[in-house]
Amino acid sequence: MLKLGEKVVIVADHFEQNLPIGEYGYIIAYDRNADSIFEYVVRVPSANRSFLLPGEDVELEAALIQQEVDRVEREALIDFALATRNEELFNRIMNVKSSDEETADAGSKEVQSREDFIKQVNLKAWI
Repeated sequence: MLKLGEKVVIVADHFEQNLPIGEYGYIIAYDRNADSIFEYVVRVPSANRSFLLPGEDVELEAALIQQEVDRVEREALIDFALATRNEELFNRIMNVKSSDEETADAGSKEVQSREDFIKQVNLKAWI
């Protein structure tokens, strides 16, 4: 749960309330009603209004800035690797996500006995 007074950015409009997407605002209250899907009351100075928003429609400004910094840093490293023809750096930057996925897939694979494999194939063929 976000703190009162924190600066947030409206990132989505899930309930089509004509929210000013991309504008910043400040959390001024929590909606404590158990029957409501809205979590926050956000004051948007540029619109001179307050909006009731669910949690997934707002994001901390600091988190968005950090995501943008990471993206720009990655792009700069790619440009540097291409300019200096540093193939090792380029491959390391480009394969960060694929290497994480490979390690996750390798850990999740189990050795399956021949009989279990045949049963599974026969079951899928029967369906």
